[in-house]
Amino acid sequence: MNELTALPLFGVALTLAAFALAHALYRRTGSVWLNPVLVAILSIIAFLLVTGIPYRSYARGGDLITFLLGPAVVALAVPLYQRRLELWRRKAAILCGIAAGSLASIVSACGIAWLLGGSRDVIVSVAPKSVTAPIAIGIAERISAIPALTAPVVVMTGCLGALCGAEFCRLVGIRTPLAAGLAVGTAAHGIGTARMLEIDRLAGTAAGLAIGLNGLATTILLPLLMVLAGG
Repeated sequence: MNELTALPLFGVALTLAAFALAHALYRRTGSVWLNPVLVAILSIIAFLLVTGIPYRSYARGGDLITFLLGPAVVALAVPLYQRRLELWRRKAAILCGIAAGSLASIVSACGIAWLLGGSRDVIVSVAPKSVTAPIAIGIAERISAIPALTAPVVVMTGCLGALCGAEFCRLVGIRTPLAAGLAVGTAAHGIGTARMLEIDRLAGTAAGLAIGLNGLATTILLPLLMVLAGG
């Protein structure tokens, strides 16, 4: 058993199996609360705890899955290209909205961590919570944060956005697919974008655009805010 779990293939196979089962459950029930990513994560955690398999044994293969996050984000360029003219006509509103969303995300995350008594390392580690994981981890490394803390916070943010992002937009009166997609994509990166693609093609396209632009905005804004805050 130890020899099997030491193989990178173990982590890959466990991840794919957990997600396939979670996705089948999601399609059967249609419940937004059974988001495949969230269910797969919880299932893998439970499996590792029950079997006593060390996380590092799983991560040897899980890291290979993480590597694919980059190409997966790049693949979102396809719907962007298809709706490029419509997005270009609204470029000013899109850029302003994403800049405001990026700033609000950083300030709110750092503010909540500070109010809860978090240390400097914890505060800066949660700052890029709304940026897609490959970019967030890179930012965390550059600002001397804790990537191991940033990564789960990013995933939790994405799952929360997928669970209630679209519903929250409707609650506060955001009706247009473009605006809702930008909001969820800026706040909840790839996992939220996957949910918006299920709801509306334009909303998913806007969310995909927001992933890249929010990553760029956060990369610029976060170091500037740290300088202004004296950190």
